[in-house]
Amino acid sequence: MEAAIWVTVAVAVATAAAYMVWFWRLVGRLRGPRVWPLVGSLPGLVSNAERMHEWIAENLRRTGGTYQTCNCAVPLLARRQGLVTVTCDPRNLEHILKTHFDNYPKGPTWHAVFHDLLGDGIFNSDGEVWLRQRKTAALEFTTRTLRSAMSRWVSRSIHQRLLPILDSAVADGSSVDLQDLLLRLTFDNICGLAFGRDPETLALGLPENDFATAFDRATEATLQRFILPEVLWRLRKWLRLGMEDTLSRSVAHVDRYLSAVIKARKLELNSGHDDLLSRFMRKGSYSDNSLQHVALNFILAGRDTSSVALSWFFWLVSTHPAAEQAILAELCSVLAETRGGSGEVMKAWLDTPLAFEELDRLVYLKAALSETLRLYPSVPEDSKHVVADDVLPDGTFVPAGSAITYSIYSTGRMKNVWGEDCLEFRPERWLSDDGRRFEPPADFFKFVSFNAGPRVCLGKDLAYLQMKSIAAGILLRYRLALAPGHRVEQKMSLTLFMKHGLRVLVHRRDDVAAFRPAAGVAIPISTT
Repeated sequence: MEAAIWVTVAVAVATAAAYMVWFWRLVGRLRGPRVWPLVGSLPGLVSNAERMHEWIAENLRRTGGTYQTCNCAVPLLARRQGLVTVTCDPRNLEHILKTHFDNYPKGPTWHAVFHDLLGDGIFNSDGEVWLRQRKTAALEFTTRTLRSAMSRWVSRSIHQRLLPILDSAVADGSSVDLQDLLLRLTFDNICGLAFGRDPETLALGLPENDFATAFDRATEATLQRFILPEVLWRLRKWLRLGMEDTLSRSVAHVDRYLSAVIKARKLELNSGHDDLLSRFMRKGSYSDNSLQHVALNFILAGRDTSSVALSWFFWLVSTHPAAEQAILAELCSVLAETRGGSGEVMKAWLDTPLAFEELDRLVYLKAALSETLRLYPSVPEDSKHVVADDVLPDGTFVPAGSAITYSIYSTGRMKNVWGEDCLEFRPERWLSDDGRRFEPPADFFKFVSFNAGPRVCLGKDLAYLQMKSIAAGILLRYRLALAPGHRVEQKMSLTLFMKHGLRVLVHRRDDVAAFRPAAGVAIPISTT
């Protein structure tokens, strides 16, 4: 018996020693945040959970733009499933998103997490399933009729819904949560564009909508899966515990709602509807389940991204008066040229939505929106699965089965990418030297807020159209000021929400003409 005990002790000591030798060799190869025995980098992730994006950016600055860490410091698992490569180097981004696109799909982990909500929709699929939907969607997004449909939905939401709410806030002297209003506005718009139904979440009184509530709960519950190991959330799903039960019930509600929409749309298919769902139906090769996932995928992509970007934009503009003045001067310059520029004519500007041609000429506004997305990208981090062993352009080896996270947030905050003033809000960096043309960076992969390569956002132009329309509609009429005591902080989620919303006081601009360009102020007047 005593001999057996000593043998057991000896084996345990030898195993522990072997593990520590292996562990220190592993740590010696990694340049990222501190890795602990067994639990890997988990302590660092937990302790920085409330400032995750800044923590990642700090690590990337310290390591020159790329580091590797281990979420699971266990032999056999660490090299592949536990290894995560994190990068913000534009050369690596081009390699991952374009040059070696097929080697870096979303992968099985991402697909499993989102499958209950998004199925095999375009944003949750790879390979032939993704390519088929991409080709269909690409044809639709290039049509002028889709842009016209977006413009109609946006204009109606601004003038019939948003402005009356802001007018009421002016009259009452009360503050509003602008982030919430923008989320409601873009949700109504994308539902209208996706399947021709207006959920009317943005209306006086801000009513609750069962579909919107179920969609929000399903999204939130889905994101919880990223926090837990897959085996744990799958067990909770089987047992219908906590957020998994919420997800199941919410998805069921969403399914019932969209099933009714699809049924109604099929009966009206020849009525000339121009929503995306009707366009996919006319292709004749999609099941009801696939059509439902088409709609949900576009809602998820088109709702939060634009509203979150606009929230950060309005906060930045309200705290940078020179940029606000330049935006207003450009607006007045363009409208004076297209509509006339004096007296009662200028007041009449506010009664008519901006036309495509007028929006296209707002290049300083586009620069300010792009600068917002550089500093506060709507999707701050994204990840890919590594199919086969590869070496990134900066020399980093990535083994098959591991994961790569590329930090869009960090790329915009690297001095070696954007210069010494990379942390400053400076829209002028997006303009030509004479300030008259919008000029994106020569290296396209310095700015991937709309993704890049084969999966570049199809709705990029529609997003700029919507954001310009909303920004112009608000800024021409109102001056916004942060409500006293309100704290602007990032919410740690897949989308860069403001944690406490954006509570602002709304003041009316009484004299639009006062913002005509001052003498000597250069106003952009042409587009690329």
